[in-house]
Amino acid sequence: MTPVAERQGLCDLLHPVRGRLLAAMLLQALAALVGLLPFIAVAELAPLLLAGELDAQRAQFWLLAGAAALLLRLLGLAAALQITHLADSDLQRQLRQRIAAHLARVPLAWFGQQRETAERALLDDVGALHQLVAHLPNNLVAALVVPLASLVYLLTVSLPMTLVVLLPPLLALWRLRVMRTPAYQAERQRLGAALGDLSTATLNFVQSIAMVKSFGRAERVQADFVSAVQVFGRFFSQWVERWAGLGASVEVLLSPLLVLALVLVAGVALTAAGWLHPVQLLPFALLGPALAAPVAALGHGADSLVQGRAAAQRISTVLSTPVQAQPAFSREPEGHQVIFDEVAFSYPDGTQVLHGIDLCLQPGTLTALVGDSGAGKSTLATLLARFADVSAGAIRIGGVDLRDMDSATLYRQVAFVFQDVRLLRSSVLDNLRLGRPEATLAEVEEAARAAQIHSRITALPQGYHTQLGSGVQLSGGEVQRLGIARAMLSQAPILVLDEATAASDPESEAAIQQALSRLAAGRTVLVIAHRLSSIQDADQIAVLQAGQLVECGRHQALLEQQGVYAGLWAAQQFCAVETAGEQA
Repeated sequence: MTPVAERQGLCDLLHPVRGRLLAAMLLQALAALVGLLPFIAVAELAPLLLAGELDAQRAQFWLLAGAAALLLRLLGLAAALQITHLADSDLQRQLRQRIAAHLARVPLAWFGQQRETAERALLDDVGALHQLVAHLPNNLVAALVVPLASLVYLLTVSLPMTLVVLLPPLLALWRLRVMRTPAYQAERQRLGAALGDLSTATLNFVQSIAMVKSFGRAERVQADFVSAVQVFGRFFSQWVERWAGLGASVEVLLSPLLVLALVLVAGVALTAAGWLHPVQLLPFALLGPALAAPVAALGHGADSLVQGRAAAQRISTVLSTPVQAQPAFSREPEGHQVIFDEVAFSYPDGTQVLHGIDLCLQPGTLTALVGDSGAGKSTLATLLARFADVSAGAIRIGGVDLRDMDSATLYRQVAFVFQDVRLLRSSVLDNLRLGRPEATLAEVEEAARAAQIHSRITALPQGYHTQLGSGVQLSGGEVQRLGIARAMLSQAPILVLDEATAASDPESEAAIQQALSRLAAGRTVLVIAHRLSSIQDADQIAVLQAGQLVECGRHQALLEQQGVYAGLWAAQQFCAVETAGEQA
């Protein structure tokens, strides 16, 4: 994305709070201006106090003016900060709602590859705008108003001393110009990408450690994580070696002690030369450091701007993700027959996965999809749930194309239970009611009993009201049975099962199979099967090979054909015999 596009994307995201930011910047400018008055008051009081006879009226005026200005400055700063922080809070809420609403309309298949992108946009990138919204506008205004106003006043006191106090900020600005170069911008982007890679590695380590430990491979995933940390460490060390000197030099140049020392040395020299009255040194000693300090905010502000623009770019990328088309008027299917009509599917990169699939699922029957890994089984099953749209052909339920139904209508017809069942950080009851919020507690309990999970739920601390994700540990098989109960409760007449028992523990498998049998009763079921022995009684078995439907029929008929299915069956039977022999 070009810098112009980045700036435009950032402006678009900030548009809802632009008015409040401008109001805060105006308050900050006024606060910065009146904030100079206490310093000016001290500088004006000094000659009055050193004079032989005190002008009480003028002294009182400057005292009151300084005190009033100090109070107004504090009120202005507080108001400006409150406005920007409230604007930041509202913007984060609006952006998260906007992202969530947009993601709700994105094809579900997108999340398979872009889940981390969505998580980062919602969690990290929205939060990364905090400095940009809550602090940067005020800091930039102060960095401009304070030096300019100070210069105007100091020029009326002494031109040579004004040039002296200008030297450190000008040198610092000359050093900071590097931040605007393409090289630095590219390095900042590389740093952001490296941090993102480290976050991904950390998340992968935390999420997979339990699984890999069960296979005795904890050292492998730990080594991968340590390697990612070391890669980032080497990159960051190189980054610091190259750019740390920039920040250090700017900090030194803008150090109040350095500026004050420079003012005192130059002031003494100019006083000795007769170019400066000793009393005139005081305004420069007071305002010199104040002149330099806001410029330091420009350096931090530049970093915030770079980070904010990068975060805005990623948020804009998520918000520009194409949404799944919804019909203007949704049609209701007439019946539950499912027809795959010359279905083809290709990935966005052009890779074709399915070729001309013709398949009919009669109401109340069980159809099993079998085939080698990569044959297209999961893709075909997820197309029925409209995780993505077909590239050619059509899928119809009750004579209605899926694309002619809105999401609510479709998911009243289709329920799915996948291996990776997702649960919300909410109560068990809310999770089970997800597809049917109006279900009564009695109906929920009935579905849980049918799914062989009711007794486990009642054993939880608060039963059905137990909050998941708050220290409650459920096994993989128990999570799958919760998914089955949720599908049962939805009462959808069509069911898609994708590897529903592939990762379950042996103790849970029998319970899961019983639950699935009850779930499938009376429904139109499409199941992806890896163990062919479990689908011998299926009404039809569809055999996929390289994205094509090569065989279709019942178990015995397919064996008699001596084709692809017969080969798969023979291979699994051989493996079963080998395994039994090893165990014996």
